[in-house]
Amino acid sequence: MSELNGPRQIALVTCRHKGKDNIITIAWHMPTSFSPGMYAISIGKSRFSHDMISDSGVFCVNFISADCRKEIELCGSVSGADSDKFKESGFGKEECDTIDCPRIRQSLGFLECRVTGRVKTGDHTIFVGEIRKSQMKKPGRRLYHIGYSKFTTTAD
Repeated sequence: MSELNGPRQIALVTCRHKGKDNIITIAWHMPTSFSPGMYAISIGKSRFSHDMISDSGVFCVNFISADCRKEIELCGSVSGADSDKFKESGFGKEECDTIDCPRIRQSLGFLECRVTGRVKTGDHTIFVGEIRKSQMKKPGRRLYHIGYSKFTTTAD
């Protein structure tokens, strides 16, 4: 892998489908429009969350403090098909206000999104979502992925 893989801010995306809630750790995400507010996330097609988001049409991007590194890594290293990542990580769950999806109580901020478009890009799908609600709850240091299992709290 090259330096093109980092540094990228980590976010946790939450999703729900058929009564199952999940969390996926991602580093490929970005805003795409001011008006209307749009946000894109890139999820590997082999990931459990991929089909959940594809089928439900919603997701929530949760911005998490770097102090939660252990929990963030756990959510990126086990499959939600076989585990309850909310329970295993200790993250609290609260309901989104505008979509049928959980969000993480400990988040610094969040974006509740309804999928409006999809782009297949090799082994990933970019889900583009219209932001239905966003909130910055509190300031905090963010975690950045800099390749493989390496992380830092600054972008430089």
